[in-house]
Amino acid sequence: MKDKLHFNTATIHGGQKPDEAYGAVMPPIYQTSTYAQTTPGEHKGFEYSRTHNPTRQALEKSLASIESGAFGFAFGSGLAAMDAVLKLLKPGDEIISTDDLYGGSYRIFKKIFEGFGLKFHFVPMHDTELISSCINKKTKLIWLETPTNPMMNVIDIQAVTQLVKDKEILVAVDNTFASSYIQQPLTMGADIVMHSATKYLAGHSDVILGALIVNSSILAERIGFIQNASGAICGPMDSFLTLRGIKTLHVRMQRHCENAAMIANFLKDHSKIEKVYWPGFKSHPNHLVAKAQMKDYGGMLSFVTKGADYHAAIKIIERLKLFTLAESLGGVESLAGHPASMTHASIPKDIREKSGVVDALIRLSIGIEDVRDLISDLDQAIG
Repeated sequence: MKDKLHFNTATIHGGQKPDEAYGAVMPPIYQTSTYAQTTPGEHKGFEYSRTHNPTRQALEKSLASIESGAFGFAFGSGLAAMDAVLKLLKPGDEIISTDDLYGGSYRIFKKIFEGFGLKFHFVPMHDTELISSCINKKTKLIWLETPTNPMMNVIDIQAVTQLVKDKEILVAVDNTFASSYIQQPLTMGADIVMHSATKYLAGHSDVILGALIVNSSILAERIGFIQNASGAICGPMDSFLTLRGIKTLHVRMQRHCENAAMIANFLKDHSKIEKVYWPGFKSHPNHLVAKAQMKDYGGMLSFVTKGADYHAAIKIIERLKLFTLAESLGGVESLAGHPASMTHASIPKDIREKSGVVDALIRLSIGIEDVRDLISDLDQAIG
């Protein structure tokens, strides 16, 4: 069999093999903290589960496979994974990121790591020239989200990596919104891929988990040291559930994308909707970039009602019946959120509104239900 599997096969078989003990097709849940040794330092490859666990290891190999990477690391959450990346830096280092960043990412940047001497610049990254103007000798990391949360801006990954090709600057991509099914940033020159695997990778709203994937053995050694030393790992049960979710990622994402496309067009044509943010529209500012670097346009979209009325937006959310008002995204069920008061509440109002996250904005995570029922629910809620 060839080494490089097609994506739909990699989700099921990538990095996997039957359990050596009894031939179990799915990796067993090794619910253990420690492992027997025959003599000090002699063991069967595992000594303590903070450092390594067979179930987590199976997940990490799968993560590497679906991202076309060499090394995968699983953490207790997406933010724990981000924390590990930021610990690669030192006081005085500077980071460039997008101005419409996920609220939790903004919070860990500004309210935790800025206090440790890191400096952050936030720019509209859909314009690569604006990134270039912020790069200086202290720049050590460029942190991308694409598509962004919740404005659905698309950043040209390859253009950014080319921008720093001959510089000692890491490029990290939060691939949560797209998922590995839609794009693999390592193949476009990125150094690090991050996922809140809580979302599309696990896919069933029953796990909190984060992931990092890299190709560099040097970078992998540094991240592995941080993972073990800091201890922000995921447990074996969450590893098992995420690995199980990955095995259906390709079929789930196909339906997420199909449903989102139909709903985006429904909302665009609705008389009471002012603006729909979805990269599949030809009118999207970076549609051509999305078309080039993404396999499809994803299951996320945002919209604003005519008049940008906050109260009208809240009424729509409250009237929804199939869409659940909840944090998070990427599960099989459809969710609705109000970014200004939920996911982006930690960002000061004046800053978030400059990027388009106004009080009237509604974000939808489109599930895999029958799209006719979802459109009917939206229709009755909008009125």
